Amino acid sequence: MTEGSEHYIVNDKGKKTSVVLPLSRYRRLLEDLHNLAAVADRRREQPIPIAEVKGRLKPDGQLRHLH
Repeated sequence: MTEGSEHYIVNDKGKKTSVVLPLSRYRRLLEDLHNLAAVADRRREQPIPIAEVKGRLKPDGQLRHLH
């Protein structure tokens, strides 16, 4: 199976019931789904002003604990 190709499994009436994807594409879809869930979980959080974030930076550029 080549990248970007998918194959459908159909029932006896010709209706598509399943799909077979390349593993790499399936993994990307799972990653996208995970990322979308993370965005949805954080949607209600209040944004942190950039000045506050900059104030929390350590001299080495690492972020101090945000809580």
